[in-house]
Amino acid sequence: MTFDNSKTIIGFRIKLFIATITLLAYFLLVYVAKLIKFPLLGMDDTFWTIFLVACYIALLLLPVILNYQYIYFSDDGNKIIFRYFTSGIISGSKNSVEIEKKTFSGYKVEKRFLGLVQSIILFQRLKEGVAKYPPIHISALKPREREEIIKTLTSYAPRVKGKKRS
Repeated sequence: MTFDNSKTIIGFRIKLFIATITLLAYFLLVYVAKLIKFPLLGMDDTFWTIFLVACYIALLLLPVILNYQYIYFSDDGNKIIFRYFTSGIISGSKNSVEIEKKTFSGYKVEKRFLGLVQSIILFQRLKEGVAKYPPIHISALKPREREEIIKTLTSYAPRVKGKKRS
């Protein structure tokens, strides 16, 4: 199975672009052209400006707070491959984890902030012991994609007395 969440990340960036254009248009119409008359819905221009800027900042910071990452996942061949990078305001460094299926030791799913921030920590058996990889944040994945990754990783995780170790 191979997939990535590029459509989700691109969709979010398009929404942010539209929000930027909308905010700029509001500033032009209200403060430069003075075409919108206030009070609007009983509120003055200061209220609407603060409200729209707060909404814009929340939308801008959402991927940072939820640790949105572009993720490419593949288990084709004899390796499990994750390629990922942070996709917030400033993109992070590109990372790659490649683990041979025979040395894959398991995984752990961590959830924070009421389950909004989710990550997977991978483990690999080495001669020196078990290696623990940095968390891969899966918050930007759709629930179905998260389930598929977990199902696939569970199928490769070693079993102890009929139980999975994850």
